[in-house]
Amino acid sequence: MTEVHEIGAGDQLRARLALALDVDDVVVALRLARELRPWFGVAKVGLELYTAAGPDAIGTLQSLGYDIFLDLKLHDIPTTVGRAAAVVGAYGVRYLTLHAMGGVPMLRAGVEAFHRGAAEVGLARPTALAVTVLTSDADAPPHIVPKRVKVALEAGCDGLVCGAPDVVDVRQLAPRLTLVVPGTRPTGADTHDQARTDTPAAALAAGADLLVVGRAVTAAPDRPAAARSLVASLGD
Repeated sequence: MTEVHEIGAGDQLRARLALALDVDDVVVALRLARELRPWFGVAKVGLELYTAAGPDAIGTLQSLGYDIFLDLKLHDIPTTVGRAAAVVGAYGVRYLTLHAMGGVPMLRAGVEAFHRGAAEVGLARPTALAVTVLTSDADAPPHIVPKRVKVALEAGCDGLVCGAPDVVDVRQLAPRLTLVVPGTRPTGADTHDQARTDTPAAALAAGADLLVVGRAVTAAPDRPAAARSLVASLGD
């Protein structure tokens, strides 16, 4: 563990960096997770990996020391979302996404059940995140993000997922919530399908609490070098 601290990021920075394991093969995901553990403290399990491996992916990544960000963007009737969120809470997941488009009753059901699921097995209170607008959505009207922030606040969400360009405005509306920013890209990197993006350093400076980083590192020819460069850009 000492070696990890010497060659990677400091504990505080690692806790603010989530590695997006957007693959459909748990073996590949674990290879990436092990290789990049010195620089990332959170592993994001999205719909692709969860569909391929289910809860086993969560447990295996936890055994490597990662906090888990389960990015399922739950969006269904309140009862269904609540039941699913309660199960996830018992897994020991640190972060869970629910789509703010679902409205206050759905979000509230998910938040309360997520917290309850963790509490019933003696785990610390996890963080329920409302997704405002997908970072691939370049055409969302300006009023949508503020509207969904207000919905999330009313529902009792612990945090929000928003694009980097929205962080300053969202922070003003929700100063105490955890802000998660996906899709960040180093200067000059390919934006792929991300429209609402910025550099990791800019997102942190704007007020982000957790950055989700994927292809800019996982698809790099030299992944450790890309991770080291990312950390250097953040001033660690």
